Amino acid sequence: MEEVSGYIGNFTITIRKKARYVDTSVCNACAECANVCPVLKPDEYQMGLSTRKAIYIPFPQAVPCSYILNMDDCLGNNPIACGKCAEACEQDAINYDDEDELIKREVGAVIVAIGLDVYDPTEMDEYGYTRYDNVITSMEFERLICAGGPTEGHFVRPSDHERPKRIGFIQCVGSRNPEIGRPYCSNICCMNTIKDTLLLADHYPDVQCSVFYQDIRAFGKSFEDMFQRSKEAGTRYIRGLPGDIEEDPETRNLTLIAENTTTGQIERHEFDMIVLSVGVVPPKDLAKISGLLTLSKTSDGFFMESHPKLKPVDAPTRGIFFAGFCEAPKDIKDSVCQAGAASSRAGALLNKGQVQVEAITSVIDADACRKCGACAPVCPYSAIKWKKGEVAVVIEAACAGCGNCGAACNFDAITMRHFTDAQYLAQIRAILAEDPQDKVFVFACNWCSYSGGDMAGISRMTYPASNRLVRTMCSARVSEEMVLEAFRCGAPVVLVSGCHYADCHYINANRQTVKRVQRLWNKLEKAGVRPERLQLEWISAAEGQKFAKVMGQMEELRKTVTKEEIEHAMEALKPKPRKAKKEKEAAAVTG
Repeated sequence: MEEVSGYIGNFTITIRKKARYVDTSVCNACAECANVCPVLKPDEYQMGLSTRKAIYIPFPQAVPCSYILNMDDCLGNNPIACGKCAEACEQDAINYDDEDELIKREVGAVIVAIGLDVYDPTEMDEYGYTRYDNVITSMEFERLICAGGPTEGHFVRPSDHERPKRIGFIQCVGSRNPEIGRPYCSNICCMNTIKDTLLLADHYPDVQCSVFYQDIRAFGKSFEDMFQRSKEAGTRYIRGLPGDIEEDPETRNLTLIAENTTTGQIERHEFDMIVLSVGVVPPKDLAKISGLLTLSKTSDGFFMESHPKLKPVDAPTRGIFFAGFCEAPKDIKDSVCQAGAASSRAGALLNKGQVQVEAITSVIDADACRKCGACAPVCPYSAIKWKKGEVAVVIEAACAGCGNCGAACNFDAITMRHFTDAQYLAQIRAILAEDPQDKVFVFACNWCSYSGGDMAGISRMTYPASNRLVRTMCSARVSEEMVLEAFRCGAPVVLVSGCHYADCHYINANRQTVKRVQRLWNKLEKAGVRPERLQLEWISAAEGQKFAKVMGQMEELRKTVTKEEIEHAMEALKPKPRKAKKEKEAAAVTG
């Protein structure tokens, strides 16, 4: 996928169909071309444990079952340089002049199912993956024991091609490790190792397997039974991850040193082979896809769904759905279930024929619009179309109602339905009409901070009663004028709160919140007002305890604000009188 434009129901997708340099309609997979090819390269499908030619079938079950020519490996499409494959092909299927093809498709919905990548344990070299041939990954183990693998299913260790009798498995390599930026559980590693030990017990009963682990997470259907079968088959499970691995240069055997946390003893174990149970990581294409489809990511690096419980397969951008590992680590069964749900959601959308949106979208007043274009770049959904010298236009089907554009407009040309500036200013003035010095004014985003307050309430948590909350759809809806108006009305402390910085429900709208608050801090400082009287906090819907804690901190801050400071802010932040030209224009209109 090269380019995406449009919105829900009206996407235009540009797809790059890469050149194969082999005509699949006439290739009969006779292998004559590969037999004469002089190039040898590591076979990616076999994890580099065997080689392939420059012209090859990617993997045994490939569809179509025809050869493909990798031009990066080919010696040259000039017959003088090589050209042996073209000479050997009786079907004339090889075309060195083949080119990539760009295809455009009009679609109503998009399902993102870009899979996963496997963690590369090179950076965790304390396990000797780059130094010892007999330290392999779980993916390499799969290829070695597979009948279609490089050894045709004869399980051997790489160093001497002898069958290992003692095999150690190390869990959580690249998972549950905040130090390398992978704090999450990869979900599949424990059960994959248990399956591998059962495979070995079935094919090679004399092999002794030992598994070093933190926790065995066998929570799926029949998974605990598999775990028990593995133990009954003779697999030893040792709680504790190894600290170091050493190799005997003569025998190539490996000595593993680990603390058994069950017994509290430091133990030494000798193995013929060690398998690193590597975790999974977001696919390399995820960042590119995120930019093309305007998707947000979680702190783990996976795509963020619209709502983890109510819309687990929907993206925040309407018309886009998730399936599989791109959303979070999951096993095959969960991936299949999510794929079915995503296709059902897409089908339901397409069958409607029309899209129903909430009445919270933005409306642009063409007469008031100054054609500056400030609203278009801040929209996280690209729902505002603008060209230089033209009035901005809102695509209602794509608008999610975050209000970012309304806060960015300096000419009151954008109205957010049911969340207008006039409504917010009226709330501010009403709340601070009496005893403003005793109140903490809080802007709370609908999805997280406001819900965090609800969580604190239903959990019976205690916090000061001085706070007064105003709900906004997003923290980015809070304009500079709203905050300044709160200070003009006598608020001692103003808090702007929203979703966590990397978890915004409107993709990346709260990044604009940060920019506005930073500008406000500068304005307050220039006006002689303490900038710390304006606070910014990220509170999620599940963080009721944090909400209560923050409210306590705001109350302590409020107590430090003097009456003189409040009066100074009310005076210093008064709106400046308009320029003479604007006053004349206004007088001409009224008179």
